[in-house]
Amino acid sequence: MTSISTVGHADVSAVPKAKSRNLSLDRARTFLTLVVLLHHAVIPYTYFGHTDPTYFFGFDMIVLATDSFFMAMFFFLSGLFAWSGIARKGPLSYLADRLLRLALPFVICAFTVIPLAYYAISLRHHPEIGFSEYWWNMITKGPWPSGPIWFLWVLFSFDVVACILYRLSPNLLDPINRLSLHGRRRPAVFFAVMLAVTAAFYIPGLVHYGHSSWFEFGPFSVQHGRVMLYASYFFFGAGIGVAQMDRGLLAADGRMAKVSWDWMVLAIVPYCLLWVLIFIKREILGNPSPLPDWYEVLYAICFTVFSVAIMFLILAIFQRFKQSGSAKLLDPMQADAYGIFLVHYPIALWLQYWLFDYDLPAIVKATIGFVLTVAASWALTRALRQIPGATRVL
Repeated sequence: MTSISTVGHADVSAVPKAKSRNLSLDRARTFLTLVVLLHHAVIPYTYFGHTDPTYFFGFDMIVLATDSFFMAMFFFLSGLFAWSGIARKGPLSYLADRLLRLALPFVICAFTVIPLAYYAISLRHHPEIGFSEYWWNMITKGPWPSGPIWFLWVLFSFDVVACILYRLSPNLLDPINRLSLHGRRRPAVFFAVMLAVTAAFYIPGLVHYGHSSWFEFGPFSVQHGRVMLYASYFFFGAGIGVAQMDRGLLAADGRMAKVSWDWMVLAIVPYCLLWVLIFIKREILGNPSPLPDWYEVLYAICFTVFSVAIMFLILAIFQRFKQSGSAKLLDPMQADAYGIFLVHYPIALWLQYWLFDYDLPAIVKATIGFVLTVAASWALTRALRQIPGATRVL
């Protein structure tokens, strides 16, 4: 599982501002934004990220689930509009837009949001160090963690690759698009192909690098074993978005939403098997490092099945219940979701710093942290979006 500093967020700015929007996708993105905030709110109270005296096993269940799918799904949702955006704007114009929407926020956050966030952790261990000294040491000496913003530079890299591939062959992703059109009536075929491809990209990387290996250069970081998994999700999304997305796998009248309970079973079974493997690692193998190759392979297989299945389940639910009142509750937050992602991290970590000394159950601490992080991040984003020109970035 990734640590508290590794969880990012989908490029919620990637959806074009067209007159006709796919509300199911908008709501799925906004829902995942809240999942990011929930993940960061509970991880201090888990076995893996135990940075608070209190603990609750239910949060381990949440973190295992979120860590196993939501980053990949964010790349998938971002990819949906990449190929069509390149075709509409041209590669150079498209990249100029991505520089504004991805590269600029990455640079700003790397120098402001990230130091503010991690100073809350440093202060717990080194209260004598002031913020200015801490900031200067981070920038000049390191380590310079990226927190959740690592997603931005990786996504921009995928966009650059997509532009190059488009220049080489605009029809390169047509096979995926045809598979999507076929998936309108037979989504299981698309599921099987996507599962096979993502497993082929993920399993070798996990076996070779393991769970803990990261590429790190200043604020640029990414998990070695997962980068190709993320790329495969991004380009599957891009293939669906090549053309006629409303007539393919994600069509409003497609069969994908009608078999939502099947996706639930396909998600629950590998999720339970992941817990079996975690038990074997801790109680039988004794947490060895490195783990045996057979263990890594079995874990990667369960991981990929769960990841694809839970993504299909979430998309199917939002398609199936798009007219429900509960789904519409997400609509007011939709325009602010990207900004909420960008600003939430220091808010979450400083709330955890404040709650650390209180003798409260883990559930109470996490609930307070989550609710206040959502409220404060949303309010701050609304305020920032009032700055002239800010909506072009946020």
